[in-house]
Amino acid sequence: MEKFIYKKSAGITALSASMTEFKYKKHAHKEYAVGVTLRGIQQYNLDGSLQLSHKNGIMLFNPEQMHDGMAHDKAGLDYVMLYIEPELLLEVIEKKEMMRFSNPIVYDRSLEQKILSLSDAILGGKDEALCTELFLSLTDRLAQSNLSIDYMRKDNALVQKAKEMIHANLEHVLKLDEICKELHLSKYQFIRLFKAQTGISPYQYFLNSKVEHAKRVIEKNKDIYSAVAACGFVDLTHMNKHFKSVYGTTAFEYIAHLR
Repeated sequence: MEKFIYKKSAGITALSASMTEFKYKKHAHKEYAVGVTLRGIQQYNLDGSLQLSHKNGIMLFNPEQMHDGMAHDKAGLDYVMLYIEPELLLEVIEKKEMMRFSNPIVYDRSLEQKILSLSDAILGGKDEALCTELFLSLTDRLAQSNLSIDYMRKDNALVQKAKEMIHANLEHVLKLDEICKELHLSKYQFIRLFKAQTGISPYQYFLNSKVEHAKRVIEKNKDIYSAVAACGFVDLTHMNKHFKSVYGTTAFEYIAHLR
């Protein structure tokens, strides 16, 4: 049975997920994501490598790190995930530069308990003050853990410029010609460069960014239809199709859990 529940507190989004046949399409999040496999085996492709998170495995994702996801076998899996805005994490650990986790999966009982305590508090609707304290405890443990933390490489300047142009026009159709003209590249040169740098095509990145933006509009306005208009989707069905491929749930179900 597929079940995805999202709740938010203290600026952190928590996900409780159970899945059997559902498969996430290749996507990425703007946030850092840390989670724990509770039952079964989580299978996903990350940076060109197949990853398997067994029970008690801690999954660590960097912002804009492309991945898919599914249950490894018919037994299905349960897991929790925390999505943390980069600015918030850097504020708490008192760093200025973006960092990255170089180990995608670790097994650390203390860190696991910190993640579970915070996810349980958010999903259980506990006071925001408690969630904030638990988040601080989690980040302290992250800093202490041997996770081979290093700094994120910066995007190629042309790719970064392309991303900025894409994000500035999410409500419209992706116009490769305009981007390529600005970058002085042919469409084929641009697609090849973008995919080599990000692991995803410009169009896939565009769709993923639209969904990310829709989520933020929904969280801000508590209105799914304003997200349809703001992100240039044809209609709610069109938005839900892409929303579910990234979040496992429709926009309506997502907002229902946040209330």
